[in-house]
Amino acid sequence: MSALRPVVYVTRKESFSAAHRLHSDILSDEENQQLYGKCNNPNGHGHNYTVEATVRGPVDSKTGMVVNITDLKQYMQTAFLDLLDHKNLDKDVPELRGTVSTTENIAVFIWKKMVAMLPDGILYEIKVHETDKNIVFYRGESG
Repeated sequence: MSALRPVVYVTRKESFSAAHRLHSDILSDEENQQLYGKCNNPNGHGHNYTVEATVRGPVDSKTGMVVNITDLKQYMQTAFLDLLDHKNLDKDVPELRGTVSTTENIAVFIWKKMVAMLPDGILYEIKVHETDKNIVFYRGESG
């Protein structure tokens, strides 16, 4: 019988810059302005987002790692950084068109992209920092 391996959480942090406008097509212009305020500016606004991707799993007895951090960096680059960096999220990212580009929806978008690339069950959390004070995390739950 083999001993249980410790389960460890590993987080990689990356950043991207992007513009967006908070605007819902199912609300009137007045309702959008009232709800989103200055973030509903027709010309949009931008953020320097920071994303933390956390994976979880047993430490491999051969490599001493849960995941190769170089691989995790490449997964993040391919899954979302190449798609989002220096883009207008509402206009340049087809999968986000028609979705209000809140940080909540960006976190879910990134989760879906990452979970499709990583080994099954390893992705634990996506945390998106829109600003130093506004942070959203998503762990794949539905409700």
